[in-house]
Amino acid sequence: MEWSDLRVFLAVARERSLGGAARRLGQSQPTMGRRIRALEAAVGQTLFQRTHDGFVLTDEGVSVMVHAERMEEEALALQRSLAGHDALLEGLLRVSSSDWFGVHLLAPVVAEFARLQPKVVVELLTDSRFFSLPRREADLVFRIVPFDDPEIVSRRLVHIDYAAYVAAGADVTMAPGGAGCGLITMDTALEDTPDALWIRRLLPKAHIAARSNNRDVQAQLCVRGAGIAVLPDMLGDAMPGLTRVDLGEAPPGRDTWVGYHRDLKRLPRLRAFLNLVIERLAR
Repeated sequence: MEWSDLRVFLAVARERSLGGAARRLGQSQPTMGRRIRALEAAVGQTLFQRTHDGFVLTDEGVSVMVHAERMEEEALALQRSLAGHDALLEGLLRVSSSDWFGVHLLAPVVAEFARLQPKVVVELLTDSRFFSLPRREADLVFRIVPFDDPEIVSRRLVHIDYAAYVAAGADVTMAPGGAGCGLITMDTALEDTPDALWIRRLLPKAHIAARSNNRDVQAQLCVRGAGIAVLPDMLGDAMPGLTRVDLGEAPPGRDTWVGYHRDLKRLPRLRAFLNLVIERLAR
């Protein structure tokens, strides 16, 4: 027995004609007749009497009608439930990013999303380590390294420009090679990042004044006059007390990628949050 045949049965019972049922379901009248015959063959009973007044249910047809209406109601209830979950989202969404990206770019989006979808809790994890998507350590990950796992759905989200900064009002007169100048750069584990290599190439005689794997910490050190820092311009330009310094060429920028496991492709809360992020940040 096919559920689609029961839908045809209900339409014929309510319209009392094959033509009316065909119009209700958007199918042809011959199709209605074939499906009714197939259903009667499946149940081994005659379900309709064909009369001058149309199709009239037999006693067996009345019995089938009761169960078919229950099945129809359950199917409609399922559709309503799914539609409701899609419209009113709820649950936990774990999001991972670097510290500065989470503070300065994602936090405003998370706040907006919380107003739009108050039943979804976004757990924003800011950490320099990579959280595993296959192990569900996070549902959505933002990072500066492209994803290479075939199970991960990913896209380039935004290109971030970088710039060199000093404390506002600081003397930016530069000795050859940066002699006597202090640098605020990445920690030793990340000293080969493009911006760290760039500043050491441009100012080979400068000394390391401070290190940190946290961009906000680097910005605060720079504000307090510890030295030159290379920062994402979205962070540096928004930080009071910093000013750009021209070293003759622009530092390399970085792309930010976003990824999630393919099994979560249809998760409504992830889809809704990612759509908002793309709308606000993608460029």
